[in-house]
Amino acid sequence: MAKMHSSIAIRVTFAFLASASLSAARAGAQISLGDALREADRSSYGNRIARGSADVQSAQTLSPLKGILPSVRFEGGYLRTTDPIGVFGATLRQRAVSPANFEPQRLNYPPAIGNYQSAIVLEQPLFNADAWNGRTAAIRSARASLARQDWTGLTIRVEVVRAYYGAVLAMERSATLQASANAAHAHVRQAEAMVRQGLVTKSDALLAAVRAGDIDAQLAEARGNATTALRQLAVALGRDGTLSRDMTATAHLPTTNRIRAVITAADTMETVPAPRADLRAASEGLAAARADERRARSAYLPRLNSFARYDWNSPDRLYGGDRNWTVGILASWSPFTGASEIGDIRAATGRVKIAEAQAAAARATAHLEVEQTRTVLMVALTRLEIAERAVAQSAEAHRIVGRKYEGGLATVTELLDAQAAETQSALALSQARWSTIIAAAERRLALGGDPGSLQALDDVVPDGSASQQTSIGSDHND
Repeated sequence: MAKMHSSIAIRVTFAFLASASLSAARAGAQISLGDALREADRSSYGNRIARGSADVQSAQTLSPLKGILPSVRFEGGYLRTTDPIGVFGATLRQRAVSPANFEPQRLNYPPAIGNYQSAIVLEQPLFNADAWNGRTAAIRSARASLARQDWTGLTIRVEVVRAYYGAVLAMERSATLQASANAAHAHVRQAEAMVRQGLVTKSDALLAAVRAGDIDAQLAEARGNATTALRQLAVALGRDGTLSRDMTATAHLPTTNRIRAVITAADTMETVPAPRADLRAASEGLAAARADERRARSAYLPRLNSFARYDWNSPDRLYGGDRNWTVGILASWSPFTGASEIGDIRAATGRVKIAEAQAAAARATAHLEVEQTRTVLMVALTRLEIAERAVAQSAEAHRIVGRKYEGGLATVTELLDAQAAETQSALALSQARWSTIIAAAERRLALGGDPGSLQALDDVVPDGSASQQTSIGSDHND
């Protein structure tokens, strides 16, 4: 078959598509991974809930202080009575007793009297074991809540990394399929031209058109997925899912070289985990449960409290008249109050058992995650290397088949399959890069580190590697 006298050359690179996407993104501010992480730390739904829970638990540490710290109370009231004892007592408190008050008729049928009674009362608990143990339990619970807040923040950072680069992956897939669609339509035009020249049959053009239509459908789906991914990122940041002008991520994933440089750092490849916030929360929760059990048991112990008060009684106004003072110590012991203490102790003991199981489960889960994430990361790095080679190999295979097709040595099916293989290898490389980033984020979380350190990937410098400059197209020369 004679060679074509005209050439059809389409070479669309990811770098070009990324530049076009970035130009469009400049219409609105582009959000980086670091920006997304900082916004999520402030505003994500999970972090806001965790902060609220920690505030509630911290406030509860103040309740047991009622049985530990002194209290001051101001009292005031007014009464008017004809009760003989009440009248004589109010008269005596007002320092107004005279011999006439002892007259039998007046004692039995006194006239009504009004009295303003007011007081300042100071109460100081001396020994309340249940309050002290309750205070310890509340403090431990508050610490556990703070640790859970820290762990929630770290897990949300993993989800932000996943959502952010998920959006980037969706955009890159759209760019890859756009390049593939351009190449597919070029094949259609090429086949149609060769049909007109009698070099191939009409079935070649029809097959090329079918393949181009299939890629167009995939492209439409990819564009929809890219929009959905950006909305998911917005929700992960604590927004309502509406796309704003700044809701535009970078147009391409970091290069493989950049990913390897950041991911192979010591904080990701380390084998010995650092103290994890979820384990600290489990430990503090167990300590809180044990302190609460001691609180329940100490309800059987005696209580000792003291008080001091000043009282005023006046017929005219509050805090008027002469002042009286009273001081005292009160001991109380309730060895049995209807079995409520027994129920409280049993419930507290049950909570200790739950906390012990939760702490053991947290330690086992942490150990499993350390081992599991190491395996996942190693597999992801291996897949990344394989996918990178496959991109270069499929591009070269597509080029060779294209030349053979022009020379009549290959069928259109072989040409279209070669293009499809190149497209799939490019998509697989994007997926491998994304999977490696997510594996690194989960690895850092499992080690007790900060997944947010992956914002170092923001510093993406295209290096001309196959991972960034892969071509999808055909290049046919005379």
